[in-house]
Amino acid sequence: MLAIGRALMARPRLLLLDEPSLGLAPLIVREILRIVAELRASGVTVLIVEQNARAALAISDYGYVLEGGQVSAEGPASRLADDPAVVASYLGG
Repeated sequence: MLAIGRALMARPRLLLLDEPSLGLAPLIVREILRIVAELRASGVTVLIVEQNARAALAISDYGYVLEGGQVSAEGPASRLADDPAVVASYLGG
Protein backbone atom coordinates (compact mmCIF):
# COMPACT_ATOMS: atom_id res chain seq x y z
CA MET A 1 0.00 0.00 0.00
CA LEU A 2 2.93 2.30 0.63
CA ALA A 3 4.14 1.87 -2.95
CA ILE A 4 0.68 2.74 -4.27
CA GLY A 5 0.55 5.79 -2.01
CA ARG A 6 3.95 6.98 -3.19
CA ALA A 7 2.93 6.55 -6.82
CA LEU A 8 -0.27 8.53 -6.25
CA MET A 9 1.67 11.51 -4.89
CA ALA A 10 2.71 12.25 -8.50
CA ARG A 11 -0.98 12.47 -9.54
CA PRO A 12 -0.58 9.97 -12.38
CA ARG A 13 -2.99 9.57 -15.28
CA LEU A 14 -1.83 5.94 -15.61
CA LEU A 15 -1.01 3.60 -12.71
CA LEU A 16 0.65 0.23 -13.41
CA LEU A 17 0.19 -2.42 -10.70
CA ASP A 18 1.99 -5.77 -10.78
CA GLU A 19 0.35 -8.34 -8.48
CA PRO A 20 -0.96 -5.84 -5.90
CA SER A 21 -2.55 -8.68 -3.88
CA LEU A 22 0.51 -10.95 -3.74
CA GLY A 23 1.12 -12.24 -0.23
CA LEU A 24 -1.41 -9.97 1.44
CA ALA A 25 -4.18 -10.85 3.87
CA PRO A 26 -7.66 -10.96 2.31
CA LEU A 27 -8.76 -7.88 4.27
CA ILE A 28 -5.86 -5.84 2.88
CA VAL A 29 -6.53 -7.16 -0.64
CA ARG A 30 -10.14 -5.97 -0.42
CA GLU A 31 -8.96 -2.53 0.69
CA ILE A 32 -6.45 -2.26 -2.15
CA LEU A 33 -9.08 -3.30 -4.70
CA ARG A 34 -11.50 -0.74 -3.24
CA ILE A 35 -8.86 1.97 -3.62
CA VAL A 36 -8.12 0.89 -7.19
CA ALA A 37 -11.84 1.07 -8.01
CA GLU A 38 -11.97 4.60 -6.56
CA LEU A 39 -8.95 5.62 -8.63
CA ARG A 40 -10.58 4.27 -11.75
CA ALA A 41 -13.77 6.17 -10.96
CA SER A 42 -11.75 9.37 -10.54
CA GLY A 43 -10.33 9.07 -14.05
CA VAL A 44 -6.98 7.39 -13.40
CA THR A 45 -6.28 4.62 -15.89
CA VAL A 46 -5.13 1.52 -14.01
CA LEU A 47 -3.36 -1.43 -15.64
CA ILE A 48 -3.26 -4.44 -13.32
CA VAL A 49 -1.34 -7.68 -13.76
CA GLU A 50 -2.97 -10.01 -11.26
CA GLN A 51 -3.19 -13.77 -10.69
CA ASN A 52 -6.40 -13.28 -8.69
CA ALA A 53 -8.31 -12.88 -11.93
CA ARG A 54 -11.76 -12.95 -10.36
CA ALA A 55 -10.95 -9.98 -8.11
CA ALA A 56 -9.23 -8.06 -10.91
CA LEU A 57 -12.13 -8.58 -13.31
CA ALA A 58 -14.60 -7.42 -10.65
CA ILE A 59 -13.07 -3.93 -10.64
CA SER A 60 -12.04 -3.73 -14.30
CA ASP A 61 -13.66 -2.44 -17.45
CA TYR A 62 -11.65 -4.61 -19.82
CA GLY A 63 -9.47 -7.69 -19.43
CA TYR A 64 -6.87 -9.77 -21.18
CA VAL A 65 -6.10 -13.41 -20.43
CA LEU A 66 -2.51 -14.42 -21.12
CA GLU A 67 -1.47 -18.00 -21.71
CA GLY A 68 2.10 -18.87 -22.54
CA GLY A 69 2.89 -15.22 -23.20
CA GLN A 70 0.07 -14.89 -25.73
CA VAL A 71 -3.32 -13.22 -25.41
CA SER A 72 -5.79 -16.12 -25.35
CA ALA A 73 -8.90 -14.07 -24.58
CA GLU A 74 -9.85 -10.43 -24.25
CA GLY A 75 -12.94 -8.34 -23.87
CA PRO A 76 -15.12 -6.48 -21.41
CA ALA A 77 -14.34 -7.72 -17.90
CA SER A 78 -17.95 -8.73 -17.23
CA ARG A 79 -18.00 -10.87 -20.38
CA LEU A 80 -14.72 -12.58 -19.48
CA ALA A 81 -15.94 -13.24 -15.93
CA ASP A 82 -19.06 -14.94 -17.35
CA ASP A 83 -17.35 -16.84 -20.19
CA PRO A 84 -17.59 -20.58 -19.36
CA ALA A 85 -14.19 -21.35 -20.93
CA VAL A 86 -12.46 -18.55 -19.00
CA VAL A 87 -14.23 -19.52 -15.77
CA ALA A 88 -13.28 -23.20 -16.14
CA SER A 89 -9.65 -22.51 -17.05
CA TYR A 90 -8.73 -19.45 -15.00
CA LEU A 91 -11.35 -18.66 -12.38
CA GLY A 92 -11.57 -22.00 -10.63
CA GLY A 93 -14.97 -22.88 -12.02
